Amino acid sequence: MSAWHSLFDAARPAFAQQRTFDRARGLALSALACLGRRTVSGLLCASGQQFHDWSATYRLFEKQRVAPDALWNCVQHQVLTQLPDAAPVVALIDDTICRKRGKHISGTSWRRDPLGPAFADNFIWASRFLQISVALPAHPDQMASPARAIPVDLQHAPSPRKPSKRAPEEVWKEWRAASALSTVSSLGAQRIAALRSSVDASPGGKQRQLLVCADATFTCRAVFRNLPERTTLIGRIRKDACFYALPTPEEENQGRGRRRAYGQRLPTPEQYRQDLSIPWQSVRACTAGNTYDFDIKVISPLRWKHAGGERQLLLLIVRPVAYRLKQGADLNYRRPAYLICTDPTLSPQQILQAYLWRWEIEVNFRDEKTLLGFGEAQVRTATAVRTTAAFYVFVYALLLLALQQCQLAHTPLPPPLWQRRKPKRPLSRLTTPQAISLFRANLWSPALGLTNKNGFAVVNHTTTKPPQIQFALKSAVLYATG
Repeated sequence: MSAWHSLFDAARPAFAQQRTFDRARGLALSALACLGRRTVSGLLCASGQQFHDWSATYRLFEKQRVAPDALWNCVQHQVLTQLPDAAPVVALIDDTICRKRGKHISGTSWRRDPLGPAFADNFIWASRFLQISVALPAHPDQMASPARAIPVDLQHAPSPRKPSKRAPEEVWKEWRAASALSTVSSLGAQRIAALRSSVDASPGGKQRQLLVCADATFTCRAVFRNLPERTTLIGRIRKDACFYALPTPEEENQGRGRRRAYGQRLPTPEQYRQDLSIPWQSVRACTAGNTYDFDIKVISPLRWKHAGGERQLLLLIVRPVAYRLKQGADLNYRRPAYLICTDPTLSPQQILQAYLWRWEIEVNFRDEKTLLGFGEAQVRTATAVRTTAAFYVFVYALLLLALQQCQLAHTPLPPPLWQRRKPKRPLSRLTTPQAISLFRANLWSPALGLTNKNGFAVVNHTTTKPPQIQFALKSAVLYATG
């Protein structure tokens, strides 16, 4: 609790006045302690303000009494202080959608359902957000180490409304220009540049290297052409991408005109994977709570037209990992991964480990939606939608930072027998539900009159079989996971 409060106190410049800051602190505590739906009304009920005037709370988000950019500047500063000096900043970028029902909610539109079947494209009415998280490794001195992702930026990414068919041509031109600028890849390029500026503004930030790990959505021309200095992009690419070799001196000086940037056509990533003349290399990386050996192929240097003619790239091919559906079943194989890196000087192990950390942003999305109520706030205007989303994720980021500062790697009490880790996965960490349970215990134990919440009481029953189960309200509240 003390670590979380000190982190929240550092965000005081983001609020308009002290009264607004105190009100936001109560809502932030309610977002972590609420046992029901985390709407704005639900947060008021969790803090005991359901019988007071609620208009000031809604004005907090509607009138933007809190600056989301200032909130993220505070989180970014705290995250960079957790990293060792001169250590690279591994940023994870991805977009997510939140299902909505109201047609008048600002920024909502028809989106492709990522959970739909592979044989059909389902569309849902939803809002889209872009998030950037920074990976904090558990062992910064080791190359193969687990990491926890801390959200450091969240932006609402709506699409402009399409005009009617009877609209004049000028309106259609404005809509096409706005649609090109509002794509999630263009917004991602802007936020990467903003993160690079924030890292440079920190003490010793200009000596830090920024590694951005992205999926195929952001491995495109819009991000490559606007990539800032001292920033490396590690992204996933198609298996049939067209690569070219560097031009030879004879090809560069051939004839008149501008200098040639591309040489001969190279095989596709899939053809490289099937080429037996290129040997496989073995590297160790940490993922899913354990360290594994991965077989990879490294091809460098090469060039890709989407990345620009002068940029040299490195292609990393990861052999699919074998797995069994059950003990004694046949081996199955996942799909291979084709990664592209804009810095050929990075080691293959560092590239692979950084990209494996990208899965942590998917864990952030799951925790934010299922545990923190991200997207449950019933607001409509553009300002309220943007501010409430940033506030919910900011509270989640402070919770993870408090765990990192307190160095709580596991729960204080040993897990029961049916929850103990298997020997094949010895690495474990404190999960978000366990962290919220500990937070609630620290918050509610003084109110419940518990002086030793981690102790055990010995009760000698007169009979071996009690007539009925004795329910304990205090234990049920302290160990509720939401």
